[in-house]
Amino acid sequence: MQQPDLASRPTLADVAAKAGVSASTASLAFSGSGPVSDATRERVRAAAVELGYAGPDPRARSLRRGRSGIVGVVLEERIRAAFLDPVKIQMLDGITEGIAPLGAGLLLLTDTGEEGGNAVGIESAPVDAVVLIGCSPRLGVSIEALRRRGIPAVAIEGVTGEDIPEISIDNLQATRRGADYLRQLGHTEVAIVTLPFDAERTRGPITSELLDASTADTASQRLAGAREVFPNATGRVAGASSIEEGLEAARALLADPATRPTAIIAQSDLLAAGVIQAAEELGIRVPGELSVLGFDGIRVDGLQHDLTTLVQPSVAKGRAAGEAIVRMLSGEPPESRCFTSTLHVGDTTAPPPER
Repeated sequence: MQQPDLASRPTLADVAAKAGVSASTASLAFSGSGPVSDATRERVRAAAVELGYAGPDPRARSLRRGRSGIVGVVLEERIRAAFLDPVKIQMLDGITEGIAPLGAGLLLLTDTGEEGGNAVGIESAPVDAVVLIGCSPRLGVSIEALRRRGIPAVAIEGVTGEDIPEISIDNLQATRRGADYLRQLGHTEVAIVTLPFDAERTRGPITSELLDASTADTASQRLAGAREVFPNATGRVAGASSIEEGLEAARALLADPATRPTAIIAQSDLLAAGVIQAAEELGIRVPGELSVLGFDGIRVDGLQHDLTTLVQPSVAKGRAAGEAIVRMLSGEPPESRCFTSTLHVGDTTAPPPER
């Protein structure tokens, strides 16, 4: 295929000459701003159509403004996995609403820590600002990369330092409320399925070594909230927030009837759905023999239960992050915000069975 001759493409100056106006007037006619009459604007546009001129190059406009018109969103897992998580989708919807005044687009970036990832990543993406989304144990790595580049950022959950605003929820207090509800039902033998604690996404039993080295504030806070009510609660660490990871963790927790808990606190609704699936595989009735508590307040496809869960305002969190980006790019000081989660009692919790 023959490549177009770049030198033969019409320019704004050609359009201006054709319409009989100055180049600056032609530019104002295209931008829709400035003191240009309707008749002049129509004459300029007619000349552009006749010459086949599509309009000013948006890249040149971005260079003049010193902005790319792009807000980056960093996810800590692969894009496909993120799109399977309704919480991520809701937060992305909220971010889009929040940055609407900018007229900017979103660029999704992944920071999984794997070699050979995206050609364009957090170190080089042409973005004006970044939202760090998710409960990522790699949050500190992403923040340092953005600080080196001088890119404004806001984090949805996670301790970031004074220079980066945080949009958070009451992870510890909310989990404590859920755990206290289980205690009121009479449960004493409780296990926990957690989100990852480290960047390697180590799976297995919850250990003191793993907790001491934790870089995931969300997982640590939710565990602390549960242990304020059940200090001796043990459990398993999942490799991600997914049904498959919850299934694997619960299979280990429920395998031995002699040590089987009467309730499991899962740190996400997707993990909770996996726990319920494992119970069904083993013929354990939910909630008759096992109560399950989740966290998020989402609808999980295929789940035949009304899950008891801590409902978090995911869309509002995303919107607050987007609004913080707008303030930062306009030179205003951004604000950190903390949202409150609420306990929804469904049909996956009940008093423990008599031993």
